[in-house]
Amino acid sequence: MKDLTSLPDNLPVPVDDGACDHLAGMHLPSLTLAATSGEAVNLGTMSGTIVVYFYPMIGRPDSPPLVGWNEIPGARGCTPQSCAFRDQHTALLHFTDHIFGASAQPLADQQEAQQRLGLPFVLLNDSDFALTKALRLPTFEYQGRQLIKRLTLIVVDGIIRKVFYPVFPPDKNAEEVIAWFKQSRA
Repeated sequence: MKDLTSLPDNLPVPVDDGACDHLAGMHLPSLTLAATSGEAVNLGTMSGTIVVYFYPMIGRPDSPPLVGWNEIPGARGCTPQSCAFRDQHTALLHFTDHIFGASAQPLADQQEAQQRLGLPFVLLNDSDFALTKALRLPTFEYQGRQLIKRLTLIVVDGIIRKVFYPVFPPDKNAEEVIAWFKQSRA
């Protein structure tokens, strides 16, 4: 069994390639995404404040190692990022109404990860890339699969107010979001 909860030393740091510069101020489109809860979620029609972190793919401890995954800047760390949002869930709810993780990973894999990691929020599935394409989110390819690059959005009444991109290290992302909320409300 491999350890997916910690980050190895010397991971390559992703650089800001400008792929998310257009997002701040955009309205989320009215699109329905499947959720690990079995419900359909439309982020574009939600009121209040929401946090959505996008991640490439949460690993499974029973799967073989992903060859070359650690060498892709920003790829490794989906489990530590999700666990950080889990661990900071109560603190985040002081600032936001909802927290979601989102990925193009198969829904069954997301459901397994949510249960295994004890995530108190749902994961959203964008395996058809409808939201990714509508927002022009950055993606990359790994072994013939298209995956969404790691980024986090803070959305207020359907409008993107803050974009965290690139996110590194991923296990500190939830803390960065809390710090932003505290500073923006000071």
